[in-house]
Amino acid sequence: MNLAYKVEDRPQAGKLIIFAFQQLLAILAATIAVPAIIGNGMSQSAALFGAGVGTIVYLLFTKFKSPVFVGSSFAFIGSMFSAFGGAISAQLGYLGLIIGAVFAGLVYVVIAIIVKFAGVNWIKKLMPAVVIGPTVAIIGLSLAGNAVGDVLKYASAGNVMDTPKAWIGLVCGLVTLLTVCLCSVYGKKMLKLIPFVIGILAGYAVAAIFTGIGAATGNEMLKIIDFSQFQHMQWIPDFSFLEAIKGFGDLAERPSYIATIAVAYIPVAFVVFAEHIADHTNLSTVIGTNLLEEPGLHRTLLGDGVGSMAGAFFGGCPNTTYGESIGCVAITGNASVITILVTACMCILASFLAPFVTLLATIPACVMGGVCISLYGFIAVSGLKMIQKVDLGDNRNLFTVSVILIAGVGGMALKIGEVTLTAVAVSLILGICVNILLNLKKSPEEKEAAPAEEADAAEEAPEAEAPAEDKQAE
Repeated sequence: MNLAYKVEDRPQAGKLIIFAFQQLLAILAATIAVPAIIGNGMSQSAALFGAGVGTIVYLLFTKFKSPVFVGSSFAFIGSMFSAFGGAISAQLGYLGLIIGAVFAGLVYVVIAIIVKFAGVNWIKKLMPAVVIGPTVAIIGLSLAGNAVGDVLKYASAGNVMDTPKAWIGLVCGLVTLLTVCLCSVYGKKMLKLIPFVIGILAGYAVAAIFTGIGAATGNEMLKIIDFSQFQHMQWIPDFSFLEAIKGFGDLAERPSYIATIAVAYIPVAFVVFAEHIADHTNLSTVIGTNLLEEPGLHRTLLGDGVGSMAGAFFGGCPNTTYGESIGCVAITGNASVITILVTACMCILASFLAPFVTLLATIPACVMGGVCISLYGFIAVSGLKMIQKVDLGDNRNLFTVSVILIAGVGGMALKIGEVTLTAVAVSLILGICVNILLNLKKSPEEKEAAPAEEADAAEEAPEAEAPAEDKQAE
């Protein structure tokens, strides 16, 4: 695809701030949702701070060549609950969050060392385009329910539209979605580059109008935005490590707690590793550079792992690369890594600006759902594009893709003890097994043709050139 800004490009200062704010909006909901789900006094502002720190660490390790934001990982939610569930005090629970993130990060470090010396060819053979393509698609499709659920948040069970609030929420979501689509397709210059900002503003404006009417008439059914959040603003983030320090005394009384944390975090880290491969393969096709080779998978793993440790130290949440961020890069054509850096700095600063964070938190779920429909859909389509050159007339490939798609779309998530394998992880594992099983016996001719077919299927996107109008705008 053509990019308006390549990885190394530097947009003008004014535009850069707007582009970074757009990335912030794209990753905001997921980043602050994790601490909200976990509860136990976890701070959304601290999670935002930790995500910013983690992203900067990631960019440093990847030599500023991989334009993606890292934020709170949903995969570790079960692990984080275990950290508090097995703790004898809240302070020990916070310490468990940090210890767990260290365990998960060390898994990445070990794999990175293996990749450094063994190369990435074994990964390419284990996860060729026929496996990784539909897996990327599943990452987007598995989130579809979240996006639609947000748009229909006010509907009754079964998405029954039986209240005015349900219809208003739907209208706000559709206004947001359609505005994003129209700006992206028909917008000129800046409008084309910031469709999510414009879309969210449009949806928020509609929601604010209905909320204002509801406040004036006393009709609660019209109130979509909860402005009461401004009455409970948190000015200084509650950094997890401050409470964690107090947990060392409790840890001395219960050393077995470390084993509980290890069992909860380490297996999940291997699951997230698979998603790491899928995300970076997808991003590679967007920016036209194979990130597994340059800066190298070992560097992206180190950035993700060490960044996750740093993020959890401040915010308690292990981090991971965000599909929302990749979708934002792909749809807007802005791959400038400086944009990601400014977004990270903006997150750190914003965590101390209570009114700003609260304002972002008041964005209705239905509005964010409208944005996410386009983001998650783009991720799904990106994965399907990876298998365009795969021969689906060959039953080996057909069954591999079929198994991954059905297992993923069907939500085949498994809970084994304290470890939860997400639908993405299960579908990827099944796909790898099926692909290996069906390719055990190949004729000499098929074996000889396979490398050429895989090369065609995994062919990198052409070097992106910026449209003339965007270059002139500089």
